[in-house]
Amino acid sequence: AGATGTGKTVSLKVLAESLSDMGVPVFLADIKGDISGMCEPGEASDKVKERLTKLGVDPADFQFRECPVQFWDVYGEGGIPVRTTVSQMGPMLLARLMDLSPTQESVLSMVFRIADDQKLLLIDWKDLKAMVKHVSDNCREYSQEYGNITKQSIAVIQRELLSAESDGIDQFFGEPDLQISDWMQTVHGRGMVNILHCVKLFQKPIVYSTFMLWLLATLFEELPEIGDPDKPKMVFFFDEAHLLFESAPKVLLQKVDQVVKLIRSKGVGVYFITQNPQDIPNSVLAQLGNRIQHALRAYTPAEQKALRAAASSFRPNPAFDTQKTLTELGTGEALVSFLTDRGQPSIVERVKILPPGCSMGAADERTQQHVIRSSSLYRKYAQSIDRQSAYEDLQQKELEDARAAAIAREHEAQQKEWAKLEKEKADWEKKKAQEAARASSRGGSRRMTPVERMTSSAASSFGRIITNFLCRSLLGNLMKR
Repeated sequence: AGATGTGKTVSLKVLAESLSDMGVPVFLADIKGDISGMCEPGEASDKVKERLTKLGVDPADFQFRECPVQFWDVYGEGGIPVRTTVSQMGPMLLARLMDLSPTQESVLSMVFRIADDQKLLLIDWKDLKAMVKHVSDNCREYSQEYGNITKQSIAVIQRELLSAESDGIDQFFGEPDLQISDWMQTVHGRGMVNILHCVKLFQKPIVYSTFMLWLLATLFEELPEIGDPDKPKMVFFFDEAHLLFESAPKVLLQKVDQVVKLIRSKGVGVYFITQNPQDIPNSVLAQLGNRIQHALRAYTPAEQKALRAAASSFRPNPAFDTQKTLTELGTGEALVSFLTDRGQPSIVERVKILPPGCSMGAADERTQQHVIRSSSLYRKYAQSIDRQSAYEDLQQKELEDARAAAIAREHEAQQKEWAKLEKEKADWEKKKAQEAARASSRGGSRRMTPVERMTSSAASSFGRIITNFLCRSLLGNLMKR
């Protein structure tokens, strides 16, 4: 933690670089774009030489080298595309992503439940849109089984889906979806440094924080229990950590609290990076063992209170006043307290941070693109796959329903035509019977008049019409089948 400009980014690079040297893969978010320089070796500038000399390190003995780096990007522009499926994200995080109310979130949960019950896969964004539309079109039927689903709530969800799509969020959903194991690689014994390019993503704080929460939950759910290893399988750095907890519903905060408490047993280390420790809820802060505290500003009564709270959380060192020192630290200085071998917080120490062996600045775009395209994982994730899922299944169902409705309409028309012919036949037979009765009442037989002969001929033609109609109907139905 530390105020802006106190050296948090350099400390982050030094930590990530040291972990990589230990063979521990690392994930970190690059919000400003300046962490990308880890893919290039640093330079022995006059300023760096001066700092090394002050810290008692011979610049000639200091090793400048790049780290093994892979760049990732939700938008697929500044790194290898990162994707997940709609089902893996789940209704809770999607509701936060779209800023839905509790009622609208419950309706979205019903949409997921209906999709599960009907074996409809929710993979990409168009699957979710199609599923919401399907539920909207059948609100009355589904409400009877799953509970009240209002048109108003569905309409809000549909609007938010369109809004999120306009922000490019739909690119995050699809296949091939990210396999966390692909981040846990080593290169010649050094851990891979996975850098998430967040310059564009961070412009949407809710989207950024939702992605990070999804990542934390995925780690917890997918990784097996391994107990207490000598070193972590992987370490994650969550920058601008306060965004993870702002406006988060209580159930989500409880989930994060649970993950932070238990994720250590899965061999994962988690670091939260923020300006002030008070940005993190107390229940989460209490679980953190290692602290690197850069300078804090204290110009207002609220800031002074936060300063006292931060100072009192350290084990005091008789050599200096912790609270006073926190306001006096220069850039690249920090108060540090790590857990001892016995699991106890160490006495706070005032330290100076060494420069990293990698570049202090940002890598240029050409270098980043070279690193991205030379990665074997680029070939795995670059091209999206669109397999049959809810969108295609619902489209097929609509076509089948439309075809069945067309057949039903044609059958109904044929029934009406048949009924008309039957009526005409009945009328003709009635008329013929009446004429026969009149002839019988007059007695004797007689020759048929021209009109009667025409009527008899018409009856024969009528019979042929009916026969032709039946043949056409039968052959038409056989052809459709």
